[in-house]
Amino acid sequence: MTEDSQRNFRSVYYEKVGFRGVEEKKSLEILLKDDCLDIEKLCTFSQRFPLPSMYRALVWKVLLGILPPHHESHAQVMKYRKEQYSDVLHALKVIRFVSEATTQVEVYLRMYQLESGKLPRSPSFPLEPEDEVFLAISKAMEEMVEDSVDCYWIIRCFVNQLNNKYRDSLPQLPKAFEQYLNLEDSRLLTHLKTCSAVSKLPYDLWFKRCFAGCLPESSLQRVWDKVVSGSCKILVFVAVEILLTFKIKVMALNSAEKITKFLENIPQDSSDAIVSKAIDLWHKHCGTPVHSA
Repeated sequence: MTEDSQRNFRSVYYEKVGFRGVEEKKSLEILLKDDCLDIEKLCTFSQRFPLPSMYRALVWKVLLGILPPHHESHAQVMKYRKEQYSDVLHALKVIRFVSEATTQVEVYLRMYQLESGKLPRSPSFPLEPEDEVFLAISKAMEEMVEDSVDCYWIIRCFVNQLNNKYRDSLPQLPKAFEQYLNLEDSRLLTHLKTCSAVSKLPYDLWFKRCFAGCLPESSLQRVWDKVVSGSCKILVFVAVEILLTFKIKVMALNSAEKITKFLENIPQDSSDAIVSKAIDLWHKHCGTPVHSA
């Protein structure tokens, strides 16, 4: 048996007995032992495999620029991040924008608004649509990241990534969704067009909120691994797979309103399978990233 076939045999065996990704976890641990972390290799790993939950926050912090690549600087940089978090929180308490009764996700929003120069004149002012997006992402992230300082910094940088790096790409995703759904199931797309539903699908929930509030966090974090590491296009394939998974239900609905309402509140029990199939679809259409030499 060659080394490759032995490895494949072991991988299949691990998967069957419930240890999927054992070798991938070892590969990641080797990458994380480097004195200077290789950002490109960490991105490639995150694009190819789901991150083990015990390393997810660390990898996200490095990929989002919260921590530098050099291990020896991590403790000092996180000390600065913690101090900045405390200073901003203190300032909000002094001006009575937050109190003990303020929810944690609203605290994160007010901190972000203060740091980005967008704090309204009064906490009673109505929220902007972008604030609602921030809160939805925060609620999901709060379930994924335990430490409140880590959580705030990851939300802040994740949202900035959406607003900056992906600013031009996100508006193109509905068109890409239509294109890939047509390739996968043209009859389903025709049904959506017949019902005048294509323009009314929950694109904001899918592409602005990145499925926060749509998929449970245990499934969502595998999608966000790909977003954090450089691909917002994964969101298109999650949307396509949702339609394919619930094809029978959607084909039975005959109005745009009913279709949209259903898609905004999809059953949660098949979300893990949806994400796995969506990642397979994404690799099928966009290729699998490989480590550069």
